[in-house]
Amino acid sequence: MSKYILTVENLRKKYGDKEVVKGISFAVKKGEIFGILGPNGAGKTTTLEMIETLRPIDGGRASIDGVDVAKNPYEIRGMIGVQPQTPGFQDKTKLSELIQLFSAAYGERVDPKTFLDEVNLGDRADSYVENLSGGQKQRFSIVAALVHNPKVFFLDEPTTGLDPQARRNLWELVEEVRKRGISVIMTTHYMDEAEVLCDRIAIMDDGNIIALDTPQKLIKDLLSRGFTKKQHVEQANLEDVFIDLTGKAGLKE
Repeated sequence: MSKYILTVENLRKKYGDKEVVKGISFAVKKGEIFGILGPNGAGKTTTLEMIETLRPIDGGRASIDGVDVAKNPYEIRGMIGVQPQTPGFQDKTKLSELIQLFSAAYGERVDPKTFLDEVNLGDRADSYVENLSGGQKQRFSIVAALVHNPKVFFLDEPTTGLDPQARRNLWELVEEVRKRGISVIMTTHYMDEAEVLCDRIAIMDDGNIIALDTPQKLIKDLLSRGFTKKQHVEQANLEDVFIDLTGKAGLKE
């Protein structure tokens, strides 16, 4: 049995005459948190959307647990969970009702309170999404995408716009998702986030993968090339002050 849950081989995407994903290849291990980093326009989101069956694959191949993405899109959708950059939910529908709605779409029956308790939203079961804070909305969108126990979970810039405490709460939640045996594939513009969470990272630029390794190995390789910067080490920073003063009990926001 393969140790890889996702394999991508020579994946390509074109919009008109412009090729935005240029034959990239990588594989994600089972139970791994895999990051895809790069500047805006590098092709990160397009890559995820092809694997998620949201955009046609113009060339190459992607498969999840041996199932071809392009040939079996409906089967793939039952195997993955997706938390997009800007999730949207039906207005004036309680959180508990939304959980039931999402689980029914996958032919599952779950206890909404149990799922909401996992992300400290059990006391908001009768609330509406529009009444949640930014961090609470992100946590709810994650748990809603996990009602069918997917094999792979995609996160596209999950902490953009969140305050430091909410960001760290989301980090804890991502680690909990991995502990359930779910492979996580994420994009982010926060390098500290990628360094803390990701087992391995692919760095994209102009539609190509230009580096792929663990964060520690990528940093070590940079230093081995003679890179230096001015050193100024503090035992704490302003974010630590913020977390300490505003509470750090985890998922309390």
